[in-house]
Amino acid sequence: MTFTGMLASAWVKNHSLLCVGLDPDPARFPAHLQGDIFRFCAEIVDATADFACAFKPQIAYFAAHRAEDQLEALIAHIHAKHPGVPVILDAKRGDIGSTAEQYAIEAFERYRADAVTVNPYMGRDSVEPWLAYQDKGVILLCRTSNPGGSDLQFQKIGAGGTALYELVAEKIAREWNTTGQCALVVGATFPGEIARVRQIVGDLPLLVPGIGAQGGDIEATVKAGKTAAGTGLMINSSRAILYAGKGEDYASAARRVAQDTRDAINRWR
Repeated sequence: MTFTGMLASAWVKNHSLLCVGLDPDPARFPAHLQGDIFRFCAEIVDATADFACAFKPQIAYFAAHRAEDQLEALIAHIHAKHPGVPVILDAKRGDIGSTAEQYAIEAFERYRADAVTVNPYMGRDSVEPWLAYQDKGVILLCRTSNPGGSDLQFQKIGAGGTALYELVAEKIAREWNTTGQCALVVGATFPGEIARVRQIVGDLPLLVPGIGAQGGDIEATVKAGKTAAGTGLMINSSRAILYAGKGEDYASAARRVAQDTRDAINRWR
């Protein structure tokens, strides 16, 4: 099944727009885990899978601890135990030519991710190696949640006053998404821009980081970004779920927060 097909099924089956981010920091693990990244993440996954429409491991948190093999094992675990929930590798890769091809091989053939985050700001040729995997999702940065995103993404282009992020959204939706595999990253800290992107791209899926620890408003996010069908969003929460508990009950604490977050999102669908 394609990424977009998996995502659409998960929206319905789990009645969820919640994406659970997997950003493992061993310094914050319960003491009994002794820094075991795979076990920590796998138990979070197993505890929250029925409340999630996707999982999003952030590659830097694994690579920084020489845990790429544990990332491979984790994605294999998700596919084996929770096959209906897609895995988004959050890598934000951005390069051209043969280098981009190697990054695509890494994401889709080594790690077996169902989708990957990609930086589009080097242009279409930097994205084409990812689009060659037509069953995979390519989730492109558009309007990011960090305050510094405004430094460039909100700059006006041309006489019409189009913002750069609007140009990116339009180009991806109308020119690059020929195989229907594209999605966009739009931060929850900018609900006005979420609404504008939704207006531009129609029903394209949006990955929305920024709720929870980053302070994005759930009601504003859902109202701005949902499609007419009440779907279209992957609203990510990472730290608020991962570190909900500090002891041996950390997985059950994560489950409670994931359920509460899913239900809070659903109140506004």
